[in-house]
Amino acid sequence: MADSEKRLVIFDCDGVLVDSEPISVSVLVKAMNDLNVPITEEEVYGRFLGRSLATVIDTMKTEYDVHPGEAFLEQIRTDLYARFRTELKPIGGVGATIDALDIPCCVASSSQIERIRLSLTVTGLIDKLPHIFSASMVKNGKPAPDLFLHAAHEMQAAPADCVVIEDSPAGIEAAKAAGMTVFAFTGGSHANFAGYRAELERLSPDATFDVMPELIHLVRTFKQDGIHL
Repeated sequence: MADSEKRLVIFDCDGVLVDSEPISVSVLVKAMNDLNVPITEEEVYGRFLGRSLATVIDTMKTEYDVHPGEAFLEQIRTDLYARFRTELKPIGGVGATIDALDIPCCVASSSQIERIRLSLTVTGLIDKLPHIFSASMVKNGKPAPDLFLHAAHEMQAAPADCVVIEDSPAGIEAAKAAGMTVFAFTGGSHANFAGYRAELERLSPDATFDVMPELIHLVRTFKQDGIHL
């Protein structure tokens, strides 16, 4: 097998494949406010982007002494999925980009499998990305490296042969901890909230891009050279 054939692209889902973050944050803020947690959309972006709902719940318990039950989770799922079915769109150009990459791809997201599959189905991407991995499959979510290492293992790729496409600080940290190349995508609708781009830059991803077709060139360089850009 040629060296370039062993390489793997690991996509985050929310904010990378689908433009879901504004919807998700809106639903989460309302649900938290309904339980008298005084948090704003800007604060949610800054603290929880790329992290699992379990992290949100732990924060509600430890910082606000609010202990959400199953009704809280069910309300979020109901509201979120309803809005996804009517509002969710793919990131512009992502389908054609995946087709053009000519390299194995998979999805590794902090979201639950059910949510990832719904997101990819309503945006027409599910058939392009059959290999899906969720933080629910590993002990520690992002920014720990567990999820990306699990995806690489299941896809039979060494960490050094993987490039991760991420939009969140937690995801970039996780990819770096896993010993993988990481490209930061800043083309989602949420990319302009205060401090977002500065925080990504602080983490020094190997490349940053904001138009999905740019990924084709970045991945071709990665396949050929296997070096950080």
